Amino acid sequence: MAKIKRVRRSGRRLFKGIIFLLICGAIIGFFVYVPFFTLKNVKLIGAERLTVEDILKVGDIYIGEPIFELETDKVTTRLSNDLRIESVTVRRIVPNTLEVTLKERKPLATIICDYGYLDLDKNGKIIDSYKNLREMKIPMITGSQVQDKYIGDDIDDDIVKKILEFLQKLNAESLNKISEVAIVAADYIVAYTDTERAVQIRIGKLERMDEKAHLVDDFLRDLDANPHEVEYVDFNYTAPFIKLAQ
Repeated sequence: MAKIKRVRRSGRRLFKGIIFLLICGAIIGFFVYVPFFTLKNVKLIGAERLTVEDILKVGDIYIGEPIFELETDKVTTRLSNDLRIESVTVRRIVPNTLEVTLKERKPLATIICDYGYLDLDKNGKIIDSYKNLREMKIPMITGSQVQDKYIGDDIDDDIVKKILEFLQKLNAESLNKISEVAIVAADYIVAYTDTERAVQIRIGKLERMDEKAHLVDDFLRDLDANPHEVEYVDFNYTAPFIKLAQ
């Protein structure tokens, strides 16, 4: 009789275990697949050029998929592999939102290449390429042409790298006013303003860059208020020299 009782008890435990697993499965299935917990919104933080549609495509994300099936670490990896994105974090917000916080890799300058134009970030990485020149909101570096470089490659020209370093020291307002930075010689750089009458800014050697960047910022800030037309300004001297137009 004792053996029969043990068998009955074992059977009851097995039955209870199966019931417990079924209940757990039902609960998990409810939270995973119920429409209330499907992705409906993507909250994008920190983007200036990238759109929600870009994030969905690059991250291989689909509106309507169960939010608990979204593997945020894999989405983060896919987004991090996009050259337009410098850093990114992804997290779920229950019940139906995915929050994507990112820092974009911004183009700092454009340069001519053997098949068109390249956009460079602050580190000299090529983040975009195109055949026809676009309406520029960033300076064009001229006097040097890049050969056999493509998206994802790094520029290895030391002068171009120094120009990028200098441009980083300018404030955003100054950058918007500069249309071109020309390499006149290996040790001589000239910039031009993006104004109705282009003003030449003779930067000269890329030395004393902090000082010269500060001077350029001050000059461009006051340029619009200057009652006289300026032909060029030369920052090669300790005291900047301004040549007025005739």
